[in-house]
Amino acid sequence: MNLTLTAKSNLIKSKAKEFGLDLCGIVKADFLEDEKENFLSWLDKGYHGEMGYMANNVEKRLDPRLLVENTKSIVVVGLNYFPKEQQKDPEAPVIAKYAYGKDYHFVLKDRLNQLFEYINTEIGEVSGRAFVDSAPVLEHAWAKKAGLGWIGKNSLLINRKMGSFLFLGELLLDMELEYENPTYADFCGGCNRCVRSCPTGAITEPYVVNGSKCISYYTIELKGDIPEEAKGKFENRVFGCDICQDVCPWNRMSKPHSVTDFEPNPDLLSMSKEDWQDMNAHKFGEIFRNSAVKRTKFKGIKRNLDFLKGE
Repeated sequence: MNLTLTAKSNLIKSKAKEFGLDLCGIVKADFLEDEKENFLSWLDKGYHGEMGYMANNVEKRLDPRLLVENTKSIVVVGLNYFPKEQQKDPEAPVIAKYAYGKDYHFVLKDRLNQLFEYINTEIGEVSGRAFVDSAPVLEHAWAKKAGLGWIGKNSLLINRKMGSFLFLGELLLDMELEYENPTYADFCGGCNRCVRSCPTGAITEPYVVNGSKCISYYTIELKGDIPEEAKGKFENRVFGCDICQDVCPWNRMSKPHSVTDFEPNPDLLSMSKEDWQDMNAHKFGEIFRNSAVKRTKFKGIKRNLDFLKGE
């Protein structure tokens, strides 16, 4: 079947929808010249903290053709994870919404692999790889270039119809396709709610986030003790943080997802403040068996709970 580039791209986007992917755009693999200076400046300021991996493979981050040989096209997808229900006890420690259900790395990568197989069998023989937050890929930059949205002042991708509660993933392919040509419009305007609302001041200025001061960093990435200077600033967050998203006016557009795998363990939503404080390793394993929260292990969650208790 001899398809035009337009036909190939349209088939990929249509099939992505069938596989339950909410957004899909295709962009030419190239060097991220516009992002280079900002990324290197971010590293030079030490804003990656103990996330040493961010300073590794810088050239591959800026040029995906060095990451996967012969890459010509990047298919970027977005998957909504905004929940139908949230934690019920207003005094209970809060976890980020992305961790309510099954670990998104597996859920989204399964769908990307399905899409890859479809391309390989129905559109044309292709080589490539799927990535979900698992390789040196500047996913927000590629999502913007693919027309999925713009980068907000909290450094997250925002879509006009869906907001920012989105998982992003990429297929790096050695196939030529038709590419998006978005205008990259920024609809944040004069709004600075995310900047003003960040309790630790991690958003140092619009569009710049000091990752080493983010509550998500403190509660997930940081392996040692949480600095005393952060005391009283967590607003009861025990794993990750959604504050800059919760205050964003564009997230009024957020609609509940329809992904069964993202449905939370009912026990999680009903946990009281006391349930959290009394939680042991066995209960932790039961509730977060398939969740991204397992990244911290029980030891990490216990550290975070103790930190909240001492605020």
